[in-house]
Amino acid sequence: MVVTAIIIGLFFAINIGASGAAASMGIAYGSGVVKKRIALALCAIAVFFGAWLGGSEVVKTIGSGIVPNEIFSVSIALIVLVSAALSLFLANVIGIPLSTSEVAVGAVVGAGIVYQSVFVGKLVWIMIFWLLTPIVAFTIAVIAATLLKSKKIKPIVEAPKAAPFLTVLVLFMGLFEAFSAGMNNVANAVGPLVGASIMSTENGIFWGGLFVALGALVLGGRVLETNGKKITTLRLEEGCVISGTGASIVTVASLFGIPVPLTQITTSSIIGMGFAKQGTSVLRKDIVIQLLTVWIVSPVISMVMSYTLIQLVIEQNVYPIIVVVGVIISVLGVLFLLKKQTQAVSISSEALKE
Repeated sequence: MVVTAIIIGLFFAINIGASGAAASMGIAYGSGVVKKRIALALCAIAVFFGAWLGGSEVVKTIGSGIVPNEIFSVSIALIVLVSAALSLFLANVIGIPLSTSEVAVGAVVGAGIVYQSVFVGKLVWIMIFWLLTPIVAFTIAVIAATLLKSKKIKPIVEAPKAAPFLTVLVLFMGLFEAFSAGMNNVANAVGPLVGASIMSTENGIFWGGLFVALGALVLGGRVLETNGKKITTLRLEEGCVISGTGASIVTVASLFGIPVPLTQITTSSIIGMGFAKQGTSVLRKDIVIQLLTVWIVSPVISMVMSYTLIQLVIEQNVYPIIVVVGVIISVLGVLFLLKKQTQAVSISSEALKE
């Protein structure tokens, strides 16, 4: 069981590197500053050193800061990792983007709820960070974009002499973002292993960092290609602001031991850039709803899954599972009825127009 837990944790780390860490070099690659292989290699190096040098605080939070580490037996750690990984897999199949950090925290909280032992103060502190960091990223991006449009700064950044400097800066910011991703995200894979004393903190961040880096290097090409193509419409200076903002916020959160969603922070920065250029039209309702949905759904899915598996497999208690299934059926039923009602209203509106 110990070996299985380690394999799942390190496999989770590979997927974290493939999906999240590789995206940090998207701006540098998309703008043609570096080639794909070099971008992935640099990302892998930065991610590893971020985990190795600065990942210990977040590992401690996941392993013993949310629930007492006495809860983390080998079997509990295994179920927490399986719940987090399975939640991400199901979300990918359904097409719902989830935050790796929020999924990991949710799975740990699910274990704590079973044994009625959650450090509520720490959990509230984490959730405050989840709520505030996208707002801070949005605000910084709006201010930065406004300054970049000003008559004093715009001629400077658009001057031909600024191009080499911006090229170096966007590469540096990409490395900084990958470094911060390593600091924060490695804990999602190895925190439960450290909490269960399967690995020491030092070994956890070393091997976790190594496998996150491996994931970025070997499997990150597709994510890098996608992100690079999507962000090529951004100017270099705008890309620097987005990467620098995300990396700075994640680094500060990591120093406090807070796991935060880098993807949502980056998305908020991009929306902030668009808001400064296009006004309120960029604040489309579907974008805001998607951000809120990810923020709420990510931890809840993994929490319910972790809670259910522990009750079923370890405690062999079927009754709470009946309640969970009942709630899920009720929620799905309400959503189905709302969807039908929306369709009916839409059909009625079309009929009135005719």
